[in-house]
Amino acid sequence: MSSNLDPLLSLIAKLPGLGPRSAKRVLLHLLKHRERLMRPLAEQLATALDTIVACQECGNLDTHAVCHLCADPKRDRGLLCVVEDVSDLWAMERSSVYKGLYHVLGGTLSALEGRGPRELSMDALLTRAKRPEVREVILATNATVEGHTTAHYISDALLGGRAKITRLAQGIPFGGELDYLDEGTLGAALQARLPA
Repeated sequence: MSSNLDPLLSLIAKLPGLGPRSAKRVLLHLLKHRERLMRPLAEQLATALDTIVACQECGNLDTHAVCHLCADPKRDRGLLCVVEDVSDLWAMERSSVYKGLYHVLGGTLSALEGRGPRELSMDALLTRAKRPEVREVILATNATVEGHTTAHYISDALLGGRAKITRLAQGIPFGGELDYLDEGTLGAALQARLPA
C-alpha cells in the first residue's frame, strides 16, 4: 500500500465496525469507483460538514437550528421521549409509532468515564420537561447499567412535577423464545409483566 494512502486508510479504519482489513477493502472500492462513488461521497461529506448542526431544542442532527421534528406542528408536544443518542432517536423514528418530541442526552451518566449531569444535556431536559404542555416524559435509555442509572437520575429529578414519568417496557421481544433469552432479559420481562 502506498504511504500516500496511509492517512486516508487510517481515517477510514476509525469508522465504527471497520478494522484495518475492512478499511482497505472500503478504500479500494472507493478508488475503483472514483467518479460514481468517491467524488459524490466527498462532496456530500463537505456539505454535511458545513450544514449539519445539532437542533437547539432536542439535539437531533439537521440542517436547521430547529430540526424538522421539533418544527413539525403535527408532533404531540405533550410527549417528550428521552434518548441517549441521535442514533436512538433515529431508531424510534424508524418504528413510525411515536409521534411526540425528543430530547437527546448525548450519552449516559457514568462515574467510571467521568460523565456527570453537566456533561449531558440534563439541564435543558429538566427545563423542557417542566413546560406546561408536557404531560409525559418517556425514558427510552438503553437497558444497560448506565442507561438504568441515567433513567433513575432523571426520574428522581422530575419527581413531583406535573408530567407523568414512564419507561419503555423491557423484556421478551416479539417472536422471542424463552429458551434463547438471557437471564437479564427474562428478569426484566418478569418485573414488567402486564395483566393478561
